Amino acid sequence: MPYTSGVFLFFGIRTMTSPSSSPTKIPLTALILAGGASSRMGTNKALLELDGIPLIERVLAVVTTLTPDILIVTNDPGPYRYLNLPTVADREPGQGPLMGLYSGLLAAHGELALLVACDMPFLQRSVLEYLLTGAEGFDVIMPYSEDGLHPLCAVYRRRTCLPAIAHALAERKRKMIAFLDEVRVRRVGLSELRPLDPDGLSLMNVNTPEDLALAREILHKSKVNPQRPED
Repeated sequence: MPYTSGVFLFFGIRTMTSPSSSPTKIPLTALILAGGASSRMGTNKALLELDGIPLIERVLAVVTTLTPDILIVTNDPGPYRYLNLPTVADREPGQGPLMGLYSGLLAAHGELALLVACDMPFLQRSVLEYLLTGAEGFDVIMPYSEDGLHPLCAVYRRRTCLPAIAHALAERKRKMIAFLDEVRVRRVGLSELRPLDPDGLSLMNVNTPEDLALAREILHKSKVNPQRPED
């Protein structure tokens, strides 16, 4: 079945949403990064199911409420054809997620790009909205926690980030944060996001079987004590 926007998943609860609407007037493209090797998981984590729903569809259910302009960044588009969304391959495969961001920005139509990893099952629209509303005057808006920066759930300004990333890649720097010294960065701490996401689950990734087991436990608890989506 093709992927259809308009369905919001909140810890497994399906509800209808309003049409896509960005909190910023600046044109927005969403980039779903699905190009990792998933070596720690041993299988394509984007298609792993949580309560019968693939992780990538959980991400899309939130992102489609912000913009209809969505690109899946992957070097293996086959598994995602059923979603009926355009895909973008790395300009130079094997260079890591920074090349994925660069390739996605090159293909993006919007001046702002919201980059989200495909394996974030508890992503909340309110958190993404907060990041987007802080875009004025900055080139990158990125959350950080005690674990460090979270570049796989961040907002990037296309015009200024592209040359900075190109420069980093030319110097064989592959870390996602390698170019940040060349652009204006707004770092958003968890304390700012806590009113929107008290448990800090929006930034959770599913990288290992243990992470998947934890996500299932969280989902089970949310069903025992169900929470309602935001209005």
